[in-house]
Amino acid sequence: MLLLLNKPFQVLSQFSADGAKDTLAKYVNVPNVYPAGRLDYDSEGLLLLTDNGALQHLIASPMFKMPKTYWVQVEGEVTEQAILALSKGVELKDGMTKPAKCRRMDVPNIWNREPPIRERANIPTSWIELQITEGRNRQVRRMTAHVGFPTLRLIRAAIGPYSVENTPVGSYVEVELTETLAEQVQHFEREKARKAATSNRRRPNRGQAPLPHGKRNAGRPDRAQSASRTRGKR
Repeated sequence: MLLLLNKPFQVLSQFSADGAKDTLAKYVNVPNVYPAGRLDYDSEGLLLLTDNGALQHLIASPMFKMPKTYWVQVEGEVTEQAILALSKGVELKDGMTKPAKCRRMDVPNIWNREPPIRERANIPTSWIELQITEGRNRQVRRMTAHVGFPTLRLIRAAIGPYSVENTPVGSYVEVELTETLAEQVQHFEREKARKAATSNRRRPNRGQAPLPHGKRNAGRPDRAQSASRTRGKR
């Protein structure tokens, strides 16, 4: 099962309670599903949930390079120089980001955020679309701040082929796995089973080696012999 949720602003990407903050339990009533990756409390948009562990790993892991597309409202009129820098990668405290796809975009046709962003009359805002394949902590916000355009609103619009468009905020729909993703899940599960089998074969036998048929282990006397010896000493 794969669910596509349009996560609202200020909702934790978890089902367990954490103080007075809203969680996924307020919006998703399907048992045994868990988020595949995370979306920050103050970010909005697409969050995928599944009851399949292999699928959850594939979606969340940067190793499988499912691109994540964000619509980002930034403070100020974003420049071509900033867009070029984001595309090439920027140097953050935890290292250089990988090359990304970045372009300026018109204001998307989206829902109103509650509460709305703080607007200042003398400072304009603009929107960019940023597609990355990494998943560092608060990466998009740090990237835009690095090039001089702080993020005001952050919406994850897509993960791979799955898009949040046409899904109302706070709602979820069940979607089918793409053929490619289904094949990746099957391959991942086969590899996991193969590695487990190989590990079991290599595991050393902590017991004693089997003896040829009819032979007794000299290190452990036969119970009958032990009992006979004991009676003879009495």
